[in-house]
Amino acid sequence: MIVPPGSTIGIVGGGQLGRMMAIAAAQLGYRCHIFAPDEAPCAAEVAVAHTRAAYDDGEALVRFAAVVDVVTYEFENLPVDQLAALGPKMRPGTRSLASAQDRAVEKDFVESVGGRVAQWRTVDGPDEVEAAITALGLPLVLKSRRFGYDGKGQAWVRDASEAREAWESIGTTSAIAEAAIDYLAEFSVLIARTEKGETAVWDSARNVHEGGILRQSMLPAGDLIDSQVEEADAIARRIADALGHVGVLTVEFFACADGPLVNEIAPRVHNSGHWTIEGAETSQFEQHIRAVCGLPLGSTRRIARQVTMDNLIGDEANDWPALVAEPGAHLHLYGKGEPRPGRKMGHVTRLKD
Repeated sequence: MIVPPGSTIGIVGGGQLGRMMAIAAAQLGYRCHIFAPDEAPCAAEVAVAHTRAAYDDGEALVRFAAVVDVVTYEFENLPVDQLAALGPKMRPGTRSLASAQDRAVEKDFVESVGGRVAQWRTVDGPDEVEAAITALGLPLVLKSRRFGYDGKGQAWVRDASEAREAWESIGTTSAIAEAAIDYLAEFSVLIARTEKGETAVWDSARNVHEGGILRQSMLPAGDLIDSQVEEADAIARRIADALGHVGVLTVEFFACADGPLVNEIAPRVHNSGHWTIEGAETSQFEQHIRAVCGLPLGSTRRIARQVTMDNLIGDEANDWPALVAEPGAHLHLYGKGEPRPGRKMGHVTRLKD
């Protein structure tokens, strides 16, 4: 299915990823319609329409689908059953969504296509955390199976006496326990795939996290990561193909001494790919629009020797006067209003030849 320029793209979700998708779509001649429960989501500022409704409002979703030509989404914590009613208009499809929403399902899936993950097991209560300690050893990390992001819904257990407190701190009835791994670096593979199976992959960035939040992505990623990228790219392609994914898909990896381990997948554009807006011939956002609309994929060639992307978190966005004045700095502010601690308010990308 080819969706020509002039058509309307529906985006489920109103955050910064939807905002940047809408900007990229406008450059290609598309209009965007945002579906989100918020009164004034930042993505709606750059779209032609906004439907305000709950994500599980099936009737509102059907009305929304009737006035757009194709539907995509900007995050994965969405009700699969309701979105399934959108049928072939939704790209990526619900299989990609369902596989990434539940950490246990995700890990089973990754292993089924030949990807390696850290040792893990499901836990459904504090007693099972203690059993996981026996099976996996210490330290280990508890992660809620659903609705976790930016380090939320996670707790480390470094001593057996911390098991119950850690379980209560993540506030869930179902989680996974994951053995600690000795990794040397973190990186992402971003892959775009069309309905016909055409794929394109960008260079992988080295990612630095603080408190579970991405602080910086940098390229080149270094010899260690570069030596593992070929294997990681192959795993990402197998994941995308097995899902029949259409659009951009992100696979986060740990670079370990014995090769890459998959951390998690995100069936969408991703924070670690923001560098591509200025740093690649085709950004992840434009590429996603191309893929979901059935257009040919663009070149992913990096256009600078060195690229660094820094997130602006909380009141760091107030440094915008200096960043705007800095030669070679490309500032993106998301229009989220008042900054809050831990909230991504924007990012800045720097290119060096």
